[in-house]
Order: sequence, then C-alpha cells, then structure tokens
Amino acid sequence: MKRLLFAAFAVLMPLSGALAADYVPPKGDKWATQTPSDAGFDAAGLKAAIDFAVGAENKYPPELAQHVDIRDLRVSIPLKYVGEAFSSPIGPLKAHAPANGIILRHGRIVAEWGRVHDVDMTFSVTKTFVSSVAGVAFDKGMIKSVNDRVIDYVRPTPDYMLPHNQPITWDNMLRQTSGWEGTLWGKPWWADRPEAGKPWSELVKGAPPVGKQWKYNDVRVNALALALTHLWKRPLPEVMKEYVGDPIGMSDTWHWEGYDNSWTSIDGKRVKVVSGGGHWGGGMFLSARDQARLGLLGLRKGKWGDRQILSDKWVTMASTPTGPNPGYGYCNWFLNTGKKMYPAAREDSVAFVGDGSNIIFIDYEHDIVAVVRWIDGAQMKEFVRLLLASIRNEGKNG
Repeated sequence: MKRLLFAAFAVLMPLSGALAADYVPPKGDKWATQTPSDAGFDAAGLKAAIDFAVGAENKYPPELAQHVDIRDLRVSIPLKYVGEAFSSPIGPLKAHAPANGIILRHGRIVAEWGRVHDVDMTFSVTKTFVSSVAGVAFDKGMIKSVNDRVIDYVRPTPDYMLPHNQPITWDNMLRQTSGWEGTLWGKPWWADRPEAGKPWSELVKGAPPVGKQWKYNDVRVNALALALTHLWKRPLPEVMKEYVGDPIGMSDTWHWEGYDNSWTSIDGKRVKVVSGGGHWGGGMFLSARDQARLGLLGLRKGKWGDRQILSDKWVTMASTPTGPNPGYGYCNWFLNTGKKMYPAAREDSVAFVGDGSNIIFIDYEHDIVAVVRWIDGAQMKEFVRLLLASIRNEGKNG
C-alpha cells in the first residue's frame, strides 16, 4: 500500500526559531515539517508530482520484470551489465525498497512517501561523498591546489606512475576527465561502460589524453577513492563520518562498502578502500532521510547552521562546468547547464544522480530539495516539471 505522508499529519516542531530560513534539522527524526500550503505549494499539484514519481518506478531489465524480482539488485545488476567484460559483481548488493522520497522546502519536510528510512544502495550518489571528503582535504590544506598532480601526493599502486597517468591532477580525477589507465581490484579501466556493442574498442584505441575526454568510469573514480584513502591514511567512511556525516546529523544506519578484494596497505596497516559507485556492488548504502541531509548541505552551499562543512570555494569549484561536459562539475554534481537536464528548472539547479535511479534534486531558486529514489531516470524531467508547477509562492518562513 502506497504511503504518502504530508507534513499536515506529522508532529510539528515548536515554531520558535525552528522555521528560520536557514533551518537545518537536528540529528534523529525530529525534523521540522510544514504543510504543503504553508510551504507555498498547491497541495493537489504536489500530490500529482509524487504520484507520478511512484508510478514511474524504475523496472530494469524491463523484459524480465514479470519473471524475476527486479528490486533485488543481486539479480538485476548482474543482468544489466552482463554484456560488459569483467561485469561480475565483487561487492555487496541487496534488494531495495519500493519507490520513495522526500520533498524539503526551506529545510523542512513538506512531504515524504514510501519507506524513507530503509537503507538502500545509492550507486553513483556515492561519488558525491567521494568529492566531499576530497573537499574536506582541500579545505584543511591537505591538497594545496586541485591542479596539483596526484602522484606528487600519493602513489598507491605502480599504475599511477605509468607515463600516461603522471600528469593527472586532482581536478582531472574529480571531473572524470583523468583518462586514468590501469587495473584496479581486478577491473581494467576500459571494461567499464564500453561503447555499445564494442566491449574491447577502448582497449584497442588506448586511454584518451588527460583532461580531453569526459567518461563516466567507476574504475577511475575508484582510483580517486584509493588516492584519497592514502592521502588521509585512514578509511574514507571514518573521514566522512567525522567531517560530514556527524556534523550534518546523518543517522547511524548508513554504511559505505568496498569490494571483497579492495584492500590497500598504509604504513604497514591493511586498510579497506570503498568504491565510488555500485556498478560492481558496494558504494554508499543509506536512507532517503540521510540523502535529504546531503541535499540540504548542497542547497546551503556547504554550510550547516553556523558551521561551514565545505568551503564556498570548494562548492564553487564543484559546481563549475567541466570543459568536455559542461553538464558535469565535480563527481557527482550534475549541472543544469543550458537547462538541458531539467528544462523546467533554472539553470543553476543541480542534482546528485545515481543508478536506479537515485536522485537528489536541488533547486536554489525556490529553496527546494527533492530526494526521489528508484524512479525511471528518463521520467525525472517530468517529475521536476510537475514539482515546480505546484509552487504557488515562497511560503511561510517563520
């Protein structure tokens, strides 16, 4: 049975200061709420947007939807990537909840639907956590310039010292323009998302020149995660929890996974390296509620209450278009450059996007965060149109 909870039926927090325009929720479930009307929405229009998201739940592979449980990613992910070389999962996978999500305006919950506390895979939204721990390292001076070469800081494996890889900068890795070549955790760089029908073509062509080609490639993001692990000299989940997760009040239910074989040695200590996505399993497992906190951090441009989690400088770089792909900033900041991603939204809106699809949509114009989980990604444009069409005014900010 579909569950749709509007804030009108939730327990409202006291209004003294709770509804300030810069409101951020405390840790736990005591999250301030507003009715759609008080938040400036047409309630019927907002419900129509949510009903659309529920009805557009992703079903992949669609031809198998009537034969297998496609919500069980232990079944659907191997089937989805079966055409790729080296496609076998090497990290954890699990069944996911039905379509669910949350709408925030001015930081408060206006509506949520489905099982928003279920801890599910989030695929490439994980990359936003990778770039966040890189951002913390930059803000702390551990990375002096994103234009510095990675090998001038760390050299985790011999592949980093290949002549092709030596010029790669932190900026190249964050923008997915590194062209990094090598094999990591048994997966060669050319095996991830090959050209349609040409699984060996990139191997034949060779890696592209550094900085010249944008390619969505988990091997290269995993190479970034490995480099950051050596930079921090500790597991990235520990870094994320200390500097991002706990400060923004994320729950204690999330976990960030690597692969069965993704281990490295740092100062003689065996350290687990997490992955930047769920293509081969692993990545960040978390709830829609925790995703909403990440979205709110993005909406507040790195600030949480009176604390700056990520600097203005870092957020500006993360949301600056990448040359070969102006619709992408740092991983995993998808930009609405030219309004190509979401035509109904303003050009400065952004999204953190993972397979499934798991999407965190951030609308600066209207101070909105929408977490939409397990929607057919092609239908997200229409959801955004319906969502924004339901706005009447700025609402009551307290």
